[in-house]
Amino acid sequence: MFIQTEATPNPATLKFLPGRDVLPGDTLEMRTADEAARSPLAQTLFAIDGVSGVFYGSDFITVTKAGGEWPHLKPAILGAIMEHYLAGGPLVAEGGAQTATGGDEFFDEADAETVNTIKDLLETRVRPAVAQDGGDITFRGFREGVVYLDMKGSCSGCPSSTATLKQGIENLLRHFVPEVEEVRPVAT
Repeated sequence: MFIQTEATPNPATLKFLPGRDVLPGDTLEMRTADEAARSPLAQTLFAIDGVSGVFYGSDFITVTKAGGEWPHLKPAILGAIMEHYLAGGPLVAEGGAQTATGGDEFFDEADAETVNTIKDLLETRVRPAVAQDGGDITFRGFREGVVYLDMKGSCSGCPSSTATLKQGIENLLRHFVPEVEEVRPVAT
């Protein structure tokens, strides 16, 4: 088994591509060892000193470090991912919630058409690009011209996330949806 790695815009996060499906059609982010209890692979990754976050995308895994250097962490992470896939165990334990949402959505029912347009733009234009960088962005709410987004994986805590939100996503949404005045991340 050959696992590719890619740098992400977030220097604290690396993207690992095992060459097979990881979590098709969904995402799962675990920011603590307690949250990792739902995934045997994430538990193993959190046991590596320095790992502070694990994110599963459709065909990739991003790992975020709190300390240590990638040249020291990367071999242990690659070994854990390889062992997991070669053993054929489940990615998520039975009963482990798989969810792409970080909470309930909020918006006024009168804005439903606007929200549907925002969600469509995020799904077709934003999320595929962000996934290439090892992260995900999901809609959380819309209120008084402000779109609230949940940033996950390599996007969470990334130094360039503000630029992504303001110059990228906000400009795109404002172009296609005049009701949008601003885009903000939600704190999770």
